[in-house]
Amino acid sequence: MSHQPFILGVNYWPRRKAMYWWRSFDAAEVREEFTVIKSIGMSLVRIFLLWEDWQPTPDSVDPDALGNLGTVCDIAAGLGLKLDITFFTGHMSGPSWAPGWMLLPGEPMLPGVRQVVSGGKVVNCGHLNPYTDAVALAAEELLLRTVVARYHGHPAVGMWNLGNEPDLFARPPSPAAGRAWARRMVAAIRAIDQATPITCGLHVPDLTEDLGLRANDIFAEVDVPAIHGYPMYADWSAGPLDPQFVPFLCALTSALCGKPTLMEEFGGCTEAPGRPSSVWKWAAYGKPRQQFMAAEEALAEYLAQVLPNLVEVGATGAMLWCYADYAPELWDRPPCDEAQHERFFGLVRPDGTLKPHADVIRQFAATGPSIQPARRSVALGMTPEQFYERPYEHTTRLYQAFLAGGA
Repeated sequence: MSHQPFILGVNYWPRRKAMYWWRSFDAAEVREEFTVIKSIGMSLVRIFLLWEDWQPTPDSVDPDALGNLGTVCDIAAGLGLKLDITFFTGHMSGPSWAPGWMLLPGEPMLPGVRQVVSGGKVVNCGHLNPYTDAVALAAEELLLRTVVARYHGHPAVGMWNLGNEPDLFARPPSPAAGRAWARRMVAAIRAIDQATPITCGLHVPDLTEDLGLRANDIFAEVDVPAIHGYPMYADWSAGPLDPQFVPFLCALTSALCGKPTLMEEFGGCTEAPGRPSSVWKWAAYGKPRQQFMAAEEALAEYLAQVLPNLVEVGATGAMLWCYADYAPELWDRPPCDEAQHERFFGLVRPDGTLKPHADVIRQFAATGPSIQPARRSVALGMTPEQFYERPYEHTTRLYQAFLAGGA
């Protein structure tokens, strides 16, 4: 295991396009930005197949999007980068981006959904449940078959990913339904591609609540456990830049599923250059919002602590959220209009210049980190089923033990 490199990567939306890149695709932009990613020492780029851009109807896959993915793959391969290709997006940065054919006009939004965007407009209605609806399931299998058949074996394809925090788009009616969905999606891929690792990006609420996507279930079906987490969003962290929080999530996930875990999404939103950390307050999605914004130097210091801590717990890699702050011309459109903090999560600023934490990543990459056996771990002390009877209570208790140095 120690000979496998510790993955360093980034979640990618273009700086000037954000979630709108597939409909206004620019290969030169991708090449320019992937070159920056490579120069920082990263090897894996996570990209998202925004569902409505990829499946305009349930029985078709957009040919332009399919071709543009090939261009992205070729650019990545030319730079020696691998791609983590995420299907069924789905939830992203606040809104749920739903294809028009999934909408249920007149029905209320599904539980946990903040906003629904379709066709570039806020529609705020219900949509089909992708875990149980026959039309949605058939469409998902078609998208998997089409993309995997076209690009499996391409040197840039590093991982197939079944979703981005999918409980935020819709919840399965039961854990059994969630696991059955994952098994069905994996089978669709494996019928064509037996080799490429498969993952699914879960996040903190899938550990602290029972939302039908249990870590032990989903990660039993896929190859690579992947978790996302931010101490600034958790009332049980030791602070908004708690450097033990993200490593603990990997350790807990591994305790639940028995496999080393990828930290697929972590990071922080930053203040303007030279400004101290602050707390912003505004109204988002009709509710008061309060958000910690880190000084750029404080976020760099946070990353410098988190990265070696992830190696210490046996994590397989670290992928930053996200590549770019978004250009000001995007600030009046979803997600940047309501989720104002999402404007400033980048490795690069709106003008494309690098933030200080890019240097932290570059320096860490230069050390040639490798995956290590865990030197710190979480001892669950119960079955995963027992854990999910009171998940929040168990998670927070286990975190206190982790901080205290206990297993």
